[in-house]
Amino acid sequence: MTHTAPPGAPGPEERAATTPLGELLSDVSRDLSQLFRQEVTLAKAELTASAKQAGKGAGMFGGAGLTAVFALLFLSIAAWWGLGYLIGNAWSGLVIGLVYAVVAAVLALRGRRELQQIQGAPQTVETVKEVPEALKPTTGRKP
Repeated sequence: MTHTAPPGAPGPEERAATTPLGELLSDVSRDLSQLFRQEVTLAKAELTASAKQAGKGAGMFGGAGLTAVFALLFLSIAAWWGLGYLIGNAWSGLVIGLVYAVVAAVLALRGRRELQQIQGAPQTVETVKEVPEALKPTTGRKP
């Protein structure tokens, strides 16, 4: 952004030579403060727009998940009904229930294995352990 001085106003070199240092520092501080406020305002606007877009996307994923649950429900009823013609309704309900039990067990075991493999933040833990040592004063002597 370029500022053009009004006609008759002193140029930057002349102003720097004639203005007290305290006033120049005050101007710089004010300008930096204004720039910082403008940057924060811009960041807020950008994050608000991103959050709205993310909310729409999350809502659509939620709707897709709910629709998938209904699809699974109706496919399960259709499978139960279809098997009912072959082996009877009670037995077909039991077969469909057992299929879901097996799927649930497999998912639970895989989820448990994944959770057991979580390591946390090992690099951060190592780095944090080194911080107290780095803050100790040194006397120039080697241990």
